[in-house]
Amino acid sequence: MKLATLRDGSRDGCLHLISQDLRFMVSAADIAPTLQAAIDRWNVVSPAMQARYQALNAGLLDEALSFDTHNAMAPLPRAWQWLDGSCFLNHADLMQRAYKLDPIDGIQSIPLMYQGAGDHFLGATEDVALPNDAHGIDFEGEFGVVVDDVPMGCSAEQALGHIRLLVQLNDMSLRALGPREMKTGFGFVQAKSSSSFAPVAVTPDELGEAWREGRVHLPLSVEWNGNWFGHPHGGAMNFGFHELIAHAALTRRLSAGTVLGSGTVSNVDRSVGSACIAERRAIEMIERGAAQTPFMRFGDRVRMEARGLDGQALFGAIDQQVVHASN
Repeated sequence: MKLATLRDGSRDGCLHLISQDLRFMVSAADIAPTLQAAIDRWNVVSPAMQARYQALNAGLLDEALSFDTHNAMAPLPRAWQWLDGSCFLNHADLMQRAYKLDPIDGIQSIPLMYQGAGDHFLGATEDVALPNDAHGIDFEGEFGVVVDDVPMGCSAEQALGHIRLLVQLNDMSLRALGPREMKTGFGFVQAKSSSSFAPVAVTPDELGEAWREGRVHLPLSVEWNGNWFGHPHGGAMNFGFHELIAHAALTRRLSAGTVLGSGTVSNVDRSVGSACIAERRAIEMIERGAAQTPFMRFGDRVRMEARGLDGQALFGAIDQQVVHASN
């Protein structure tokens, strides 16, 4: 299934089913009013949603309307919990080498993760409003998962069965504010603004063979101001999402609707480019002795999209502009 949240004036929007080609939509509000409500009762409501989804794709619903991504919020406009990993160790290695950082103990066997703010996610075409473009504005292309209730101590094998939806996201970072917060050991607050999500969340079966080993085996295409920036492949995750879930659930349960991100998609093959500016700058520091690529400025645009193995649209595209926040 493909699902989206449409604006209706409320904080959590209205749940809709989206056709496979992302052209049409139909409300699912009578089944589950919001995506969070659907995740809370997934086993109960998913059969009815699946039946309506099939009817939508077959063109059998007179009430179907055209789907406009500009009317879509983030699939989950707010989440009980947002956890972001750093599952592409090539990215961590480049940052360590560029900035001459000390190695992180156990990085090969224990996933890196921080707990971010899930109270406000941006839609795919919403402006990213920030106070100062001297803060080192950076985009970060990622994949993510949404889980149902995960018990404490859940194994990685069991965790696969708790993944209900896959998402694509832009985890914005303010690089000038990050170093101090990392040194404190308390994690990110100011250095992480609201993350943005592609308009459609999909069930894993929609990816076909591209979903295996707890990984999205697809490239993520990134453009900055209309120019190619990279298309790194999601299959290069050193830890699969199931392992990320098991790590987070080692000492606590995860509530239904928890969102977990992969961290910046990154590949060893430098010809595929990068999914964030900081990584390109790190490569420049390693190869040329100094960073040359600037961070984003107000007025800049970033576009991100992952398509299926058949070239068909999956999540829809993130396409947004960075603007100055008005008081």
